[in-house]
Amino acid sequence: MSRDIDVLVLGGAGVDTVIRVPALPLPYADSYLIGSGIHTRAGQTGDFVALGLAALGLRTHHLDWLGDDPEGDLVRALHEERGVPLTAIPQPAGTKRAVNLVGPDGRRLSLYDGTRGHDDDRFPEPELRALAGASRHAHVTITHPCAHALPLLRECGVTVSTDLHDWDGENPYHEPFAHQADLVFLSAAALGDPERTMRRIAERGRARVVVATAGAEGAHLLADGELTRVPAVAPPAAVVDSNGAGDAFAAAFLYGHLRGEPPRRCARYGAVAGAHACTVPATRTGAISRDELLTRSADPHPADPAPL
Repeated sequence: MSRDIDVLVLGGAGVDTVIRVPALPLPYADSYLIGSGIHTRAGQTGDFVALGLAALGLRTHHLDWLGDDPEGDLVRALHEERGVPLTAIPQPAGTKRAVNLVGPDGRRLSLYDGTRGHDDDRFPEPELRALAGASRHAHVTITHPCAHALPLLRECGVTVSTDLHDWDGENPYHEPFAHQADLVFLSAAALGDPERTMRRIAERGRARVVVATAGAEGAHLLADGELTRVPAVAPPAAVVDSNGAGDAFAAAFLYGHLRGEPPRRCARYGAVAGAHACTVPATRTGAISRDELLTRSADPHPADPAPL
């Protein structure tokens, strides 16, 4: 079977409204004057991963639901501008939207509009099967209705990755993703014991590699039963926004993974790309290029991941 697509990205297309606020949490007040402006732009987790993969030279295709609305037009225009093929399933409820409050230190609070979909939404099987059959790998976002697509992806013989974001290790919504993916990313932000959750994912599911990102503290890497710490990489410029850092990490890790690089090297790529993303304002998208990634990852004296 011909595999003309390196990575099929499933779900996570949408539009964010970005507001820089004086503090997080934001103290109650009747009103605030936002001197930096209120900006609406295309780009949610699936968009960022797809654009990040394409910037690294991987043949990428994005599949999701979009509304026939101004937000959907923004998403379509972004993909066309960056040369990333997009298959959009019509969504009568409208394109996914979120409001991101960004603090002075770059931290983010996201408010997602839960009305932009229906419980019975399913990706049409002919489109999904055709794209999966042409793909080497599928990256599945945890947006609805992606969980229902996992069995068909497995049937089509593609490997699968997912990002659980700030899962607490308990919410059952995330479990189908955690247990049916070969490669699992998540944030350690809500985990009291990252190792315990990572090992449980590996024991209960298919994953041979689990990565828990920890911001400025680096990341935890579990590969074939061995847990190591991946050091953070110094950003190449001032940190302005953490939005999209996890998506950049995942895209760069997948770039190495699909090239057959060992997990530690893939994690190094992820750390470099994540640091780069923190220097890009949330009002625009700016994925690291392959040349930049390889140059910055070639530090002759990087700190080696240390066994925990």
